[in-house]
Amino acid sequence: METDSLLTGSVNRAPGDYGSRSGPEIEGAPGSRRMSYSVASQSCSVESDTDDMDLYVQQAVVFIEDAIQYRSINHRVDARSLRLYRWYYSRICQWGLGLTIAVVLLLAFVERPSSLSISSDLRRRSPHWEPQCGVTESIEMVCLIIFTLDLAVKSYLIGWEEFRKNKWLIGYTIVISVSVIDWMLSVSMVCDEKLRVRRLLRPFFLLQNSSLMKKTLKCIKRTLPEIASVILLLALHLCLFTMIGMLLFAKTEDPKKNMEWELHFRNLPNSLTSLLVLLTTANNPDVMIPAYSLNRGYSIFFVAFSVIGTYCLMNLLTAIIYNQFRGYLLMSVKTSIIRRRLGIRAAFQVLSCQGARRAAEERVRVNAVLEVMSRVEMKSYYRAAITTEAQQYADVGYMDREQFQKIFDELDKDCIKEHPPLPQYTSPVLQRLQVIFSHYYLTILGNAVALVNVMCICTILVLNSEKSTAERDDFVLEIINFCFILYYLFEMCVKIFAFGWRGYLSYKNNIFDGFLTILLLALQITIYAVHGLSYSRVDPSSHGVMSLWEMIRLVNMLIVFRFLRIIPDIKLMALVASTLLDLVKNLRAFAGILVVVYYVFAVFGIWLFEGAIKPPSAMSVLSNTTMENITSNFSMECGTYEQLEYWPNNFDDFAAAIILLYDVMVVNNWQVFLDAYSRYTTEWSKIYFVCWWLISSVMWVNLFVALILENFIYKWDRSHSCSVTDVERIRYETSVQLMFKEQIQEPTEEELLCQLHQHPHLHLHW
Repeated sequence: METDSLLTGSVNRAPGDYGSRSGPEIEGAPGSRRMSYSVASQSCSVESDTDDMDLYVQQAVVFIEDAIQYRSINHRVDARSLRLYRWYYSRICQWGLGLTIAVVLLLAFVERPSSLSISSDLRRRSPHWEPQCGVTESIEMVCLIIFTLDLAVKSYLIGWEEFRKNKWLIGYTIVISVSVIDWMLSVSMVCDEKLRVRRLLRPFFLLQNSSLMKKTLKCIKRTLPEIASVILLLALHLCLFTMIGMLLFAKTEDPKKNMEWELHFRNLPNSLTSLLVLLTTANNPDVMIPAYSLNRGYSIFFVAFSVIGTYCLMNLLTAIIYNQFRGYLLMSVKTSIIRRRLGIRAAFQVLSCQGARRAAEERVRVNAVLEVMSRVEMKSYYRAAITTEAQQYADVGYMDREQFQKIFDELDKDCIKEHPPLPQYTSPVLQRLQVIFSHYYLTILGNAVALVNVMCICTILVLNSEKSTAERDDFVLEIINFCFILYYLFEMCVKIFAFGWRGYLSYKNNIFDGFLTILLLALQITIYAVHGLSYSRVDPSSHGVMSLWEMIRLVNMLIVFRFLRIIPDIKLMALVASTLLDLVKNLRAFAGILVVVYYVFAVFGIWLFEGAIKPPSAMSVLSNTTMENITSNFSMECGTYEQLEYWPNNFDDFAAAIILLYDVMVVNNWQVFLDAYSRYTTEWSKIYFVCWWLISSVMWVNLFVALILENFIYKWDRSHSCSVTDVERIRYETSVQLMFKEQIQEPTEEELLCQLHQHPHLHLHW
């Protein structure tokens, strides 16, 4: 069970303190037993029934699984609890819990105000479909019941003492309680309440279910003081230049020279907003043009502001966030490494109790280790590697502590994907063909052919760019494409012949290649079957579910998409692509926190700004006119929300709020939203958007860049000596823990024993 602290108690506790601990019997075990250890000789004696011997194996299995998943071993270890623990962490149970979290978060798209409309444009939007009262509430109550059961199981497995120390579980209890109370109020008010507090609390369910997300959040919290110092420096820079700007562009007697003052420096809020937006370059050079048109010397003010703020302080902020966050993430990963070592050490300890009742030194039976490995839920290649290492000690029959820990070093090694051996042919001709068709040059030839195919498509697209669908003649292109598809089919067949089915499918790019080749061939045959060989005179917009032109476009898009096959054959490109794939896995914690922040700000945005922006008044009186006529019935200043027709960007439903927040995070034209909501509501609304910009664009994007750099540097260091073929032959299983492993000092035996002594449920006597 994941807990905040690695284990309770202090690592620096004096050894003499451990003897004072009491040793109650293990709860729930079939028979009572006590385990005692001597500190001097580290020997183990066990008073237990024969039937209880299997319990040690069960405990070792769970401890090894905890080590693999970097989980804390601070949970109950009796037989019944171990069965419940393994069931709770089974794939189906965790997937069910994840699905429940997804459902409760997605309810925001259906609840009032519902996002179930084709368009979010205030002028075009049809009335929302609103579910009847009780529909979403019933689904939510089922989710809350599941969360309550989840909390009960977690609390039972770690025990009351550990529960009291776990802030996340206490928060879990509070959030569920508040959600249930708010749900009851909602039902009693027939779903007509203005605010649903529980919507704001739902992201907590996502946070508390991810250990890595908790660690990332803790790292962000510890990084905040350093970030705050740079943000304060940015604020000082902004205020200083605001004062200078207001003095420099003060109102004069000549109206022609007051354009800069009128547009950007009329008052303090307007001046701060203009320069804050300039800090993100979103309004550059618009903010400078009125003054620059009068005197080119005014450009010095704006250039100096941008150079100091945008290029110096903002990049300094990126460097500080990268450096500080990396250090705290390193500390967090160290905790995970200690958990792994502690789980392995605990497994050895319980197995040594099973195998040696009066042993002079601690050791475990190889047969017991093999039995444990046969029960552990883990990836097959790790199981095979550890089992192979353990079988080396089969002749001796026993393993000591160092040997036991050494075999589990396989968990910390990169997973290397080895491809099956080539099939053996007896005929010399077939052998020679196998050598030719398995050569790397065949792949290069296939890439060249794919490039020529894409160039043909580009040429035809350029020639037909000005033609209508009826005027296009794609007959020649389709014949050319069919010839290329036949070559792709030939290439696939000869590779299957050279590598065999298993060998061919062991390469991911071959799977990608083969799937698209078969799909292209099926589409091409369908075109000829439906439209005939002489379809150049056929109306491209007619016939069946898919028109001729739609089928041709689909074929061409698949051919262009297939050209991505070149990525694994270019080393640097393959390295970048593999880094991006690893980011999908390793950035789940960051993505989860971003989802939480988006969710909270979207809910707040709906509370604050729902219905604030109204569509043009002409919409209410004009029903049979076109949209162009409607928009022409009113005039707005250039560059405003209304003139740019940003009507789909609003806070009138959850989905629209998410898109608006994304637009602000990108910071392109985000001053339009600042201006619009300050006009429709109040100037204080700018605080909401500035806070979102700081959290999303300044903090999270910089954290994202930091981990991208770390991931890419790790990949580059591991792959810089590989050839092009090695990049395809070898696949590294990269994780955050492996990225920082070489920079982390391994825990000592004394530290592990100090942690193990304080296990609240194992009841060891030392």
